[in-house]
Amino acid sequence: MATNLQIDPQLLERALQVGGKRTKRETVNEALTEYIQHREQLKILDLFGTLDMDSEEEMRAQRKRS
Repeated sequence: MATNLQIDPQLLERALQVGGKRTKRETVNEALTEYIQHREQLKILDLFGTLDMDSEEEMRAQRKRS
């Protein structure tokens, strides 16, 4: 899918240098992939502390049953 974007040329040049990709397309695709991964990781981090953990007593009782 062809898309016309106004990308900051300095940012793109820096990304090309840092990322070591040969083309602008590879650089942008990698940047988008990393952006998505980062955002998904943030969602996972938000879940920490929201799950109820078993108490030590419950864990011991489960171990005895095994």
